[in-house]
Amino acid sequence: MICYMRRTRAYYSALGYPAYQWAHFDDVPFCPPSKHLEECKAVLVTTAALVRPGLGDQGPGAPYNAEAKFYDVYTADIDPEPRLGISHIAYDRDHTLAEDQNAFFPLTRLKEAQTDGMVGSLADIFIGVPTNRSQRTTLEKDAPDALSAAHACGADLALFVPNCPVCHQSVSLIARYFEAAELATIIMGCAKDIVEHCGVPRFLFSDFPLGNSAGKPHDPESQRATLNLALDLLTAARAPRTTWISPQTWAVDESWKEDYASIDKLSLEEIEARRAEFRRQKETARALRQ
Repeated sequence: MICYMRRTRAYYSALGYPAYQWAHFDDVPFCPPSKHLEECKAVLVTTAALVRPGLGDQGPGAPYNAEAKFYDVYTADIDPEPRLGISHIAYDRDHTLAEDQNAFFPLTRLKEAQTDGMVGSLADIFIGVPTNRSQRTTLEKDAPDALSAAHACGADLALFVPNCPVCHQSVSLIARYFEAAELATIIMGCAKDIVEHCGVPRFLFSDFPLGNSAGKPHDPESQRATLNLALDLLTAARAPRTTWISPQTWAVDESWKEDYASIDKLSLEEIEARRAEFRRQKETARALRQ
């Protein structure tokens, strides 16, 4: 398991930024599903972005793209199935390319689960929540907006699927908000330390590179197994802070875990280049928010 809080703290410190204070709570709200799962309406909550023409490369293997970021909660129809990307966030570009959106946006697998009777129905829309480093903004703006969208579509439960480290914190904060409002949640993710540090009701951890919270790319069986385990956890959990660990492994060789935001593997020249690129991306994002 990668300790993302420690890894990213060292990485951004080397780029000249102060240590980020990750969200942490002692108390965790907990709300059991209001109905049997086969009677519930489920809504999918993602940190992925709708691919929008004219905003640069947002496809598989795209470099980080600040232009593709979004800053407000959005909703979109699940039919026809939308095209989403994660070029705007810091997923693990060394070991995955975001070629298969089913690995980070499990709508197809969720539709199959509904057909198989594992859930009663799906909301007509899904909800997109922004990756926000400001915990205050997430709690005071994004969480209420997302909850309003969930209530408007009549959801009985919400499945959260984050991607980057901060995504995992954002969905953890919003899931807590949902549960306090008596809407059951499950988080499917790959950053165990961040989610558990924050404190959430239910969490399915997959020890995969960031960007694969819903299963291995181009592997429907892996994706189905991941979703089915998450749905099982929704009904099996009896108390908050319940974490299940997926038995799946990414690869026999676990050396991939050494690479993400590993400052020790970068030369001084590479660090300086990344520092300059990070500043440029921040300036782009700042201009887009104005």
